[in-house]
Amino acid sequence: MNKKYIVKESRIFDEVIETGQKVKNHNFVIFYKKKKDSPTKYGITVPKKVGKAHIRNKLKRKVRAIIRNSNKTYEKNYNCIIIIRNSCLKLNYQELSSSLQYLLDKIK
Repeated sequence: MNKKYIVKESRIFDEVIETGQKVKNHNFVIFYKKKKDSPTKYGITVPKKVGKAHIRNKLKRKVRAIIRNSNKTYEKNYNCIIIIRNSCLKLNYQELSSSLQYLLDKIK
């Protein structure tokens, strides 16, 4: 995923989580907030109770790859914060992809 599509500032994370809307399923929670005239940016976070650092990093790499492979999600002008839940550990890449794509398609 290119740097222009990544949220890294903690103030943006806080703002989106506090004032934005959310969609969720058993595997992910996505907080999103509409913004003006720039492509959608994504922030990915995994709680420490999901696992050790190498497991959390592996999940984040998978989610970034899913987002990178779905170019249509960049056109909607949102800030999205994706929180990965513990149940993602049991899923393979295809199941992760379908679960995340379902939620990203719900964002309008």
